Amino acid sequence: MDEEKRTEEFKINGEDLIEKIKDIIKQGNAKKITIKGKEGNEILSFPVTIGVVGIVFAPIFAALGAIAALATECTIVIER
Repeated sequence: MDEEKRTEEFKINGEDLIEKIKDIIKQGNAKKITIKGKEGNEILSFPVTIGVVGIVFAPIFAALGAIAALATECTIVIER
């Protein structure tokens, strides 16, 4: 039985990026998160695994901080 991939997209300002990602991870029903730049190019993509502790996400949040500082607008794609 094939599972159908469901995706959601959010356009967001760079300053709100980290908080939105944290909220998505807290919801716990995302499989993969992709960050795209204003032009639609993929900047960062990472899997979200149930039961992963926060220490694993520390390098990802560091990268997100750098992206947020440089990006004025980006798109978050959530695969559920």
